[in-house]
Amino acid sequence: MMGSGGMVVLDDTTCMVDFARFFLTFTAEESCGKCVPCRVGTAHMVDILDAICKGEADMTDLEKLERLAHTVKENSLCGLGQTAPNPVLSSLRYFRDEFEEHIRERRCRAAVCTELVEFHIIPGNCVGCLRCVAVCPTGAISGPRAEPQSLDASKCIKCRSCVEACRYNAISGDAIVADAADPTAAGAGTTAATGGSDAR
Repeated sequence: MMGSGGMVVLDDTTCMVDFARFFLTFTAEESCGKCVPCRVGTAHMVDILDAICKGEADMTDLEKLERLAHTVKENSLCGLGQTAPNPVLSSLRYFRDEFEEHIRERRCRAAVCTELVEFHIIPGNCVGCLRCVAVCPTGAISGPRAEPQSLDASKCIKCRSCVEACRYNAISGDAIVADAADPTAAGAGTTAATGGSDAR
């Protein structure tokens, strides 16, 4: 579909919802716009994936996404439109649980979807090497060398630079606890995702 015939290897630091959105966004931008299924369908699918990544979707949106993917695949005029939904369909087939986690629990297990995650430092893992301090663009991390650092959530823009720089898995992404009154938020809790530069 992407024209390279290459293989992409992923690990548990990749969010499959975000990954599907990345490829679909590319094909939506490449659409020539001649046929409605591709021109409108792919754009609408990107909108649904955006909502899922932001924790704003419900289970009916997941059904719409799958139905729309089949419609685009079966009715587009050219190969681009016919294959554009494949990343979404494959992700839904093999990683449907991740999509449902984003919707039901508002949780991104890979701590990639920034609207669903807030970062903090694990004092027991932090050795105070200051690598995270050096790469943070907003100065959200501070502390003396050789001691656990502090992260100011009000300054954090969730760019993940610190996560990628840390060699000690000292920075964790936790699910933002959603409003308990929201029926889609049941089960929101802490993600298991922590990452360092050697984990990617």
